[in-house]
Amino acid sequence: MKAELLLEIGTEEIPADYQKSGLKSLLDITREMLKENRINVEGELEAFGTPRRLILMGNGLATEQEDIIEEITGPPKGVAFDGDGRPTKAAEGFARKQGISIDELSTIQTPKGEYLYAKRQITGRPTIEILSHSLPKVVEDIPWPKTMRWGSVGFPFVRPIHWILALFNGEIIPFKLAGIEASNLTYGHRFMAPEAIQVSGAVDYLKKVRERFVVIEQMERERMVLEKATAAAGEVGGTLDRDPDLVATVANLVEYPSAVCGHFEEGFLRLPDPVLITPMKEHQKYFPVYDGDKKLMPHFVAVNNTLANSVDVVRKGHERVLRARFSDADFFFNEDKKRPLDRCLEDLKDVIYQAQLGTSYAKVKRFEEIAGYLGAMILPGCGEEIGLVARLCKCDLVTQMVQEFPSLQGVMGREYARLEGYQEKICEALYEHYLPERAEGNLPDSEIGAVVGLADRMDTICGCFAVGLEPSGTADPFALRRHAIATIRILEAFRWKLPLVDFVTKSLSVLKKEIDFDRGVILAKVMQFFRERYKQLMIRSGYENEFIEAVISSEFNHIHLIRARLDQLRAYASKSEEFEALAITFKRIVNILKKQKEGFEVDPGQFQQPCETALWDRLQDLREQIVTHVSREDYTAALDLLVELRKPVDGFFDGVEILTKESQTLKENRVGMLQHLAGLFLSIADFSKLSI
Repeated sequence: MKAELLLEIGTEEIPADYQKSGLKSLLDITREMLKENRINVEGELEAFGTPRRLILMGNGLATEQEDIIEEITGPPKGVAFDGDGRPTKAAEGFARKQGISIDELSTIQTPKGEYLYAKRQITGRPTIEILSHSLPKVVEDIPWPKTMRWGSVGFPFVRPIHWILALFNGEIIPFKLAGIEASNLTYGHRFMAPEAIQVSGAVDYLKKVRERFVVIEQMERERMVLEKATAAAGEVGGTLDRDPDLVATVANLVEYPSAVCGHFEEGFLRLPDPVLITPMKEHQKYFPVYDGDKKLMPHFVAVNNTLANSVDVVRKGHERVLRARFSDADFFFNEDKKRPLDRCLEDLKDVIYQAQLGTSYAKVKRFEEIAGYLGAMILPGCGEEIGLVARLCKCDLVTQMVQEFPSLQGVMGREYARLEGYQEKICEALYEHYLPERAEGNLPDSEIGAVVGLADRMDTICGCFAVGLEPSGTADPFALRRHAIATIRILEAFRWKLPLVDFVTKSLSVLKKEIDFDRGVILAKVMQFFRERYKQLMIRSGYENEFIEAVISSEFNHIHLIRARLDQLRAYASKSEEFEALAITFKRIVNILKKQKEGFEVDPGQFQQPCETALWDRLQDLREQIVTHVSREDYTAALDLLVELRKPVDGFFDGVEILTKESQTLKENRVGMLQHLAGLFLSIADFSKLSI
């Protein structure tokens, strides 16, 4: 028999940005609990949520645990029975403990001898009993960014719990959590239908809460938010800023959305768009409205959690709040304009970046030097612009606008630079050096901005590693993982021939002037950190772990070349019948070379067998071609040529004893030939990492 589960935890308003991860954890923890308790689920198990409730719904759950057969090994047969074959107290105690008779015992042969053996069937308990015991722990184990306690309740949770609805096939699951007994009651919308509602199951629940202005499906609320906000913007002939992140956030702030279009004074439009949009979106969760030319209109759309009795009253309330925000922004903007951007650089001396790494000014001077080094390598002729952007790019951090709206860092630097008449490429670079802002965010278009951004990020990564602030688990307060991913993506996208080891080494050299650390140890740690970030980035992009390891184990210094090797290696492996044999050949070479010294030279005059000459001659014929193909990133053609070497290599293995004891010189000559071969293979990948 199959049954349905309905659980609802009613709370005070849960922060919008907590809900997605909280619901995922609720679902994952429940699935694991059911699996551990042998409760089969043939139907769906889903989690939903609103600001005031976490909901778990499942169907097709077994009404009882699965029965299991437990197999237990007891004492040795020699201990369990005496010389006459009569059971001893050891045998009697073992049988009694297992709840069976002596006659039901059997023996089993083990490596240690013959032992008593028993089987017993453990009957599964009713599912509702398991849920009664386990659901409180499920809720307790949800990992929230922050929790709180309330009243005399010692139970920590994201927000105070007000009710618990828990039903299994319509029957109340008896348990108590945070001082509240589970029941068959839920509640409607907090303002429009706050009365208690008795429900009998999932279908009844869905019908009744919807009738009482509660929409539990996140996607449905998002659709309603977008639909109603779009209609409100249309009332003034405008179009909505359909920002998906804002839509999702707003949908997690309401249980039943409604929208109203408000107005603000046109005089505020003299401010740069970001100065207006940021307070609207970030502080008030309002949608900006644009005209047909994509220009900002003096209107906004606010989404409410109730159907307003008086739309005008609600609209005026939103307008009053936004007017205050805009007035502050206007004041900050005008005050900031009184001081040139470059004069703010000195103020960074009073801003502590990190206690051991000094001030923000010190950081700027470090990455200015690093950026100059990069510019000389990859953007010759742009040194002056790169230096200017490096000096100015953090100056807006001490402006009043950015201190009030931190997300405008870079944006305000660009706007103030424009007002001061800097070239547009300088202005854009001030903003774009922050890009990408997220792991998968947009990359900079500006090469100058990209170079300064690389220098800034590398100084952050190396600095944090040098003072022991490495990421651990989920803790990464300086966002080093994100900075590493951004660095990798920029190097890959711009295809700059910038050796990563040299880049890290330069950053550490600059840092070494200010603080003391073991440069060799930190260099190794930072390179390994980048290697792991690259690996995780490729796994998320759909590449197999073994191919990633094969490629980055052979060479991880020129980021812009790695993906091409990876793509072509995968394609070759899937299409070429020779690939497996080629990989096996390389593994034989590696196994022989494992304990050998490196750098042996090859003297053809030492050859004793035709197979040695045949391999060496073929190697000389193909070496330059393989190197050329690799330099042109045509790894497929290089692999084709390596395939041609396989037969001479196999003949070499069959024809001579490579690690001969006959002569050390002869042995080193043959090992040297394999080292040359291994080097050609490794110019593409370390085939020993492949599971072939």
